[in-house]
Amino acid sequence: MRIGIDARLVFYSRAGIGQYILRLLEALSKIHSTDDSFMVLQSRKDRSPIVEANGFLRKSLWTPSHNRFEQLLLGFEVSRLGLDLLHSPDFIPPFRRNCKSIITIHDLAFLLYPHFLTKESARYYGQIDQAWRQCDHIIAVSEATKQDSIKMLGVPEQKITVIHEAANPAYHPLPKPEAWQHVKTKYGLEQEFILFVSTIEPRKNLPGLLQAYRRLRDEYKRPELLVLAGANGWLWQEVYETVERLGLKKQVAFLGHVPSEDLPYLYSTARLFVHPAFYEGFGLPPLEAMTCGVPTIVSNTAALPEVVGDAALLIDPHDIDGLTVALWRALTEEELRQDLISKGFKRAKKFSWLRAAEETLAVYHKVGNK
Repeated sequence: MRIGIDARLVFYSRAGIGQYILRLLEALSKIHSTDDSFMVLQSRKDRSPIVEANGFLRKSLWTPSHNRFEQLLLGFEVSRLGLDLLHSPDFIPPFRRNCKSIITIHDLAFLLYPHFLTKESARYYGQIDQAWRQCDHIIAVSEATKQDSIKMLGVPEQKITVIHEAANPAYHPLPKPEAWQHVKTKYGLEQEFILFVSTIEPRKNLPGLLQAYRRLRDEYKRPELLVLAGANGWLWQEVYETVERLGLKKQVAFLGHVPSEDLPYLYSTARLFVHPAFYEGFGLPPLEAMTCGVPTIVSNTAALPEVVGDAALLIDPHDIDGLTVALWRALTEEELRQDLISKGFKRAKKFSWLRAAEETLAVYHKVGNK
């Protein structure tokens, strides 16, 4: 079978879906058979092949990601490639194509929280109804996302397969002296810190985290910094305004986009990891944190409990007092910390990109051979 995987978003963004594409391709290159050939569709501006392996061919496309006319233009390009099946990890397939189509739905935050979107983002993601109807099958990254797709879009259950993501297989705890030296040298961090890793955007609930962190300092006298690692997404201004309003400029460090190879150093030195998002379709950062041995706090919403199981403290993202107490407990109760670390390691091992690749390949064959 000749399989195309749309990897243009990797050039556009290496967060979230970009990481999903990278890890999936890496794992597929290790398990595919010679009966299949893969065409990795990349942006023409992305000069390096994402995968260098037998059976994987890089193909440069002119159509940019998230362009207003993307689906129309992409259809013309894809139709000439002789594909049997096209996988669109960013969930919007081309309008015209001459092959079977699979999309991945990562979350439906844009339907649940439309006020968190810019007009352009709302326009782009508003194509989801047309996208799922046009494709032959859907991969959902969690059971929560599958159920949201059934309830909110009316997708037939038999059209969706749940395939969990996993942490980067290269991630593991690093020796503390080495990790601290790295974060001191590169990021100027010299004291213990609470870590958040994700794009700076409204659904991540950073204003709520900042309010809880202010109370943690005022009421519990905790000295840890709050480190926010992630690029600005959309509607990010409120986060910086909240830092100013709460008088936290010296206590909050914005690192911007952090290369994936640096994240294990941050995870390995963090005193605590927190992810208080209102909604996640999966939630890779908490899984990465647990893989690196960090006590973790997440929201009790959407897919996050499905990912962390009993290996993290769960909080209501709307409850600032509850988040404050959870931060204090996870920083100070040593027995709790060790329990979270131990359970986190065990939980993270339940997720594997090799297994995800095997399950994805099975979906390719099922759909492609219909």
